[in-house]
Amino acid sequence: MVTGASEGIGRAFAEKLASVGFNVVLVARREDRLNALASELEGRYGVLCPVIQADFASEEQVAHVLQLTDTLDIGLVVCNAGFGTAGNFLASDVETELDMLAVNCIAVIRLVHHFGNKFRGKGAGGVILLSSIVATQGVARSAHYAATKAYVHTLGEGLQQEWLGSGVDLLIVAPGPVATGFAKRSGMQLGRTASPDVVASQALNALGRQMLIHPGLLAKGLAFALSMAPRWLRVKIMGSIMGSMTQHLPR
Repeated sequence: MVTGASEGIGRAFAEKLASVGFNVVLVARREDRLNALASELEGRYGVLCPVIQADFASEEQVAHVLQLTDTLDIGLVVCNAGFGTAGNFLASDVETELDMLAVNCIAVIRLVHHFGNKFRGKGAGGVILLSSIVATQGVARSAHYAATKAYVHTLGEGLQQEWLGSGVDLLIVAPGPVATGFAKRSGMQLGRTASPDVVASQALNALGRQMLIHPGLLAKGLAFALSMAPRWLRVKIMGSIMGSMTQHLPR
């Protein structure tokens, strides 16, 4: 199952999985895009791609997804659904920020708890969590988004230790800027970016072999540079980078 499958990284995951013969449950808000993707993947690869329209800002809709998939033999969950905001936190719409918390964190908790129990019960399964290069320090002008990704990242690190020897693999994927619809929704202006295909390919190759990856050369370079700096300096560096991406937004 791939959440946020209608475009970008989620779509790339769905296509990579379908191309090697996996049936893929496609979950996202935009049903028209999901149906088009399902038709494309089923026609090209001869797999089954059931569609579930859901907005993960609603806990009721998350619960509905879990109910609809309960009888399916799902072996991998890609927790990709999410969005970000940019600009000064105090100038943001608090309801949008709360929706982001629900999608990026609360929905992830429900999915990981539900499928983690199912996978551990049968001694096999995989979970991919989408973190970010911003997850390991505070980031001015993207303070709340970075905080949601820090939550996901830290959750993943803890669960990796809890699940050792259980047969369940958990991979944390922490990309840098990626060429998706994320920037348009958040209002950021991106420079160099990685492609969604690179993120999906490197993540699937790493599942069961590594615990954390930074897909793409840009993310790897940023992660290495940040790892050499103390936390206070990382905060300043990432704040400066984010400032350049959001300089067109109100201060």
